Amino acid sequence: MEFKEAKRQFDNRKLYKYCVALANEGGGHLLLGIEDAPPRKVVGTAAFNDPVAMAAKMFQALGFRVEIEEVMHPDGRVLVFHVPGRPLGTVYDFEGSYLMRAGEELVSMSEDRLRAIFAEGQPDWLSQPALRECADDEVVRLLDTQSYFDLLHLPYPVNRAGVLERFESEKLIQRDGVGWTITNLGGLLFAKKLDPFDRLARKAPRVIVYEGTNKLKTKLDKPGTKGYAVGFQGLVEFINGLVPSNEVIEQALRREVKMFPEIAVRELVANALIHQDFTETGASVMVEIYDDRMEISNPGKPFISPDRFIDEYQSRNERLADLMRRLGVCEEKGSGVDKVIQAAELFQLPAPDFRVGEKRTSVVLFGHKDFEAMDRNDRIRATYQHCCLRYVMNEKMTNQTLRERFRLSQKKTESVSRAIRDTVEAGKIKLSDPEQSSFRYRTYVPFWA
Repeated sequence: MEFKEAKRQFDNRKLYKYCVALANEGGGHLLLGIEDAPPRKVVGTAAFNDPVAMAAKMFQALGFRVEIEEVMHPDGRVLVFHVPGRPLGTVYDFEGSYLMRAGEELVSMSEDRLRAIFAEGQPDWLSQPALRECADDEVVRLLDTQSYFDLLHLPYPVNRAGVLERFESEKLIQRDGVGWTITNLGGLLFAKKLDPFDRLARKAPRVIVYEGTNKLKTKLDKPGTKGYAVGFQGLVEFINGLVPSNEVIEQALRREVKMFPEIAVRELVANALIHQDFTETGASVMVEIYDDRMEISNPGKPFISPDRFIDEYQSRNERLADLMRRLGVCEEKGSGVDKVIQAAELFQLPAPDFRVGEKRTSVVLFGHKDFEAMDRNDRIRATYQHCCLRYVMNEKMTNQTLRERFRLSQKKTESVSRAIRDTVEAGKIKLSDPEQSSFRYRTYVPFWA
């Protein structure tokens, strides 16, 4: 649903664009005469006095029919535009632009999103064959069937037929005449070794360790060898073993502390594996470790804005995500990013930086940095993420909670206030109550709240 105040009028071109975007997202409703922000009061609209004529005009401009309903609410007239969803495998455009919504903005669809729509109705990449004409014993030899039942805490079947039947029900294998076809999903998750699956070997995660803070000198470059499910725990342990440690002194005792929280590494690696675009050729999940940071990236652009990673969830590979959740590899409710941000705050690290490039999505974990050493962007990012974290916990950010996040004394109240002002000016957060005049009692929520 999309709400617009539009008390007097609403631009025709803007209307067409929103209808195209809503249709491309599966359909929805655009309501005029209602405030954009909660609690979304009805204010009434005088736009489009002749809904029947407007509906005909929209059909000519868009090529699909939008029903317009006029509702006489006690607080004013409301127009409801009922936008149908696009047909399967089809995407609508307006003046050559394939549009979708990103928060409150309209943006052009990414290349990988368009490919996914055009491929609708066809077998997806995970359903395609990785290896054909496999005998019963070959399936069991190539796939780690024991790990499947162990991860799900199920007893191993008494015979091979029971194993194959279970794998077939999960679409990990498919009946192929007298033999079996191992699907990309089956090989990708449960291959004992990825090498026999030529297409899948190039999807193995890759861990690279650099000397220093740039890519000039590589100390280690190691690709994975096992399927994601059977090799995930070993992959995470391998990465954590390479992470630099810092020596800290607590109560006169020295101990080594890893630069990055293990829970953050685990969640981000799982997210990268699950949310990657498998149609991107010659690309895989990468974990790059520098002296001062770690970058975890995957092929493809996300379906949602990085600003909304903490409160929204949408996977391009739902079957893979569902199975990985049941196997205990990732979170079931999309709370992985919450845990990453929470761990960064607990370890007193700069806020993770989520970046979207032309072909890849990456997240950067930084080593410890004092508040004074953070630049303006570091502070804005940390303030915004802290505000989001409080909001999804049904709480609100204050100067005090942000000081506690940075572990600063009350003497630093003005420095924290400056970080809050900068984040408000950047459009990332806003006052939860604009009428609150007292600085002491001001609370803040994310811009999208």
